[in-house]
Amino acid sequence: MGSASADPDTRSLKINIRSETEADITAICEVTKTAFKDDPHGNQTEHLIVDALRTSGCLTVSLVAEIDDAVVGHVALSPVSISDGASDWYGLGPISVMPAYQGKGVGSALMNDALATLKAMDAAGCVLLGDPEYYRQFGFTVDSRLQFPGVPTEYFQALLFNGAMPEGDVTYHDSFYALG
Repeated sequence: MGSASADPDTRSLKINIRSETEADITAICEVTKTAFKDDPHGNQTEHLIVDALRTSGCLTVSLVAEIDDAVVGHVALSPVSISDGASDWYGLGPISVMPAYQGKGVGSALMNDALATLKAMDAAGCVLLGDPEYYRQFGFTVDSRLQFPGVPTEYFQALLFNGAMPEGDVTYHDSFYALG
């Protein structure tokens, strides 16, 4: 961890990625609220999801992005269930970046460290719900063997680290249905 983006436009930002501490919880909530405030695809409860995952003990990985000692981004990873019984799969999200830092490499730095952390944990793979154009750069693809009922299939993507691709419906932790 502790990586910085290699993008020439962001090298001067000195992005530091690290695991969350208890002192970061308020900042993570604020970053997540602000990042999703005007998102037409979000439901503005993403900060509640992160809190619920943390409270339930299912926030497996929680990384913050800092610039000048201020938290400007966050990514959460939590276990998912797959109906075929596959294990060691994780869901990535929510991922949040303060609007002033979006498009400047912060999200990419978070993604790269999050995926490296999962690989170091010997995770089998990772799923996420998001823009296929953006997440393709990290190796995510749509795979018809994995389904997330109720969402357009082109937005549900997977990244296999090892083993065989499972087949079935993916279920996120109950915390994803946190409404406050």
